[in-house]
Amino acid sequence: MTAVAPEARLRRYGTEALKLAAVTAAYYGSAKLGLEQQLVRGQVTPFWPPTGIALVALMLWGLRMWPAIALGAFVVNVTLGPSILPVLAIAASNTVAPICACLLLRRVGFRTALDRLQDALALVFLGALLGMLLSATIGTGVLVASDALSADDFWPTWSVWWTGDAMGILFITPLLLATRTARLPRGSPVWRWAELLLLLGGTAAIAMVATRTSLNLLFLVVPFLIWAAFRFQLLGAAPCALIASLVAIYAGSVGSGPFAGHNLLAKMVILQAFNGTVALTALLLSAIIAERNQTLRALQEACDDLAEALSRLTPDRQPDVRPTAPAPTWDTPGTGARRRDGAKNRTHD
Repeated sequence: MTAVAPEARLRRYGTEALKLAAVTAAYYGSAKLGLEQQLVRGQVTPFWPPTGIALVALMLWGLRMWPAIALGAFVVNVTLGPSILPVLAIAASNTVAPICACLLLRRVGFRTALDRLQDALALVFLGALLGMLLSATIGTGVLVASDALSADDFWPTWSVWWTGDAMGILFITPLLLATRTARLPRGSPVWRWAELLLLLGGTAAIAMVATRTSLNLLFLVVPFLIWAAFRFQLLGAAPCALIASLVAIYAGSVGSGPFAGHNLLAKMVILQAFNGTVALTALLLSAIIAERNQTLRALQEACDDLAEALSRLTPDRQPDVRPTAPAPTWDTPGTGARRRDGAKNRTHD
C-alpha cells in the first residue's frame, strides 16, 4: 500500500502537468492565429480563440487550470508590450474573465453537452456577452492608462477587444464541446457525408459572396445554419457558424463588402450583430433539436417499458373460465374492461 500511493500520486501530478502544458500551448498557438487579424496596436483582434479554449479547460478540468491560462496570456502579451506592468494587468484580465464566465455558467447549472435551450442562452449571454466585458474594459483601460492609446481610442478599441473575446466563446467553445463527445457514425451512407461537406462548402461560398458585394447579403448564411442544426445538431452547426464568422471577420478587417466605408466602431457593431445572430441561430436551434430528440427517445423508452410490462401481464394460455370471452387486446377500445375481467377470471382460477 505504501509503495502504490506515491506512484499513484506521481501519475496524478504528471497528468495535471500535461493538462497545464496542453492548455498553455493551445492558448499560445490560438492567440498567434487570432493576431493575424489584429486591428489595434498589433494586439487587439476581432477574433480571440484563446478565450474559448480557456473556458473549455476551466469547465472540463476545473479552476485549477488558471495558471496555464495566465502563463499563456503573459507569454503572448509580453512580446506585444507596452511594458511589463501593463502586460501583467492584461494577462490578469485575460485570466479572470474566463474564470468569471465559468463561475456564472456554473451558477445557472450549465451542462457541457449543450443539449438544452437554457444552456445555449447561458453561453451566449452570460459566458460571451457578459463575461467578456471584464477583459475588454480592463485591457483597454490599461492601454489608455499606459499612454499606448489615446483616450479617444478607448471605445473603438474596447469594441474590438470585446468582440474578439466574445467571438472566442461563441464559436470555439461550442465547437470544442461538440467534438469532445463526437463519434464517427458506423455504416453512415455516403450521401450523409456528402451532405455535411455540401453544408460546409455552401456556407463558406455564400459567406464569401456576401462579404464581397456592397449589398447586405450576410443573412443568406442563415438557411445553411438552420439546415445544419436540423440535420447534424451542434456538431454540424458549430463548424458552419465558425466558417461564416471567420469570413466576416476577415471582411471586417480589410473593410470589404458591407464593412466598406465605416469607421472601426461601426465595423465592430456590424460584425458583432452578424456574429451574434449566427451564434444564436446555431446554438439555439441545435439545443432545441437536441431537446426534441431527447423527448422522443424518452417517449420511445417509456413505450417499450410499457409494452414489456403489458406482455408480462398477458397469460400464456387462455383461461378455462368463460371460454367464450375474447382475449384481451391492447390496441382496441374497451381493453381496460376486458383486461379487468381476465384478471378476475385468473383470480377465480
